[in-house]
Amino acid sequence: MSEWSLYIIKTRLDTLYTGITTDVERRFKEHSGANKRGARYLKGKGPLELMWHQRVGSRSTALVLEYRVKQLNKRQKLQIVSGQLGVASLIDNESA
Repeated sequence: MSEWSLYIIKTRLDTLYTGITTDVERRFKEHSGANKRGARYLKGKGPLELMWHQRVGSRSTALVLEYRVKQLNKRQKLQIVSGQLGVASLIDNESA
């Protein structure tokens, strides 16, 4: 069973994209390249910069965290990147 990671990418337009994968390096190359496997949102927004990534465990945990991070505003996402906000706090609030 593969361990899943959550990642945040910054575009040249200074927007942030959040995703999940089992191989961050491969997925970032897919996003950065011209192939059809990258996210549609990132097309034409390069160069891209991998700002942050963290292993989060199972696919189900990764999906929950991805959803929760996508609900955050840019300032909060940058707090994750800088280490001021931990993603574990997002999963702890699951019952909230």
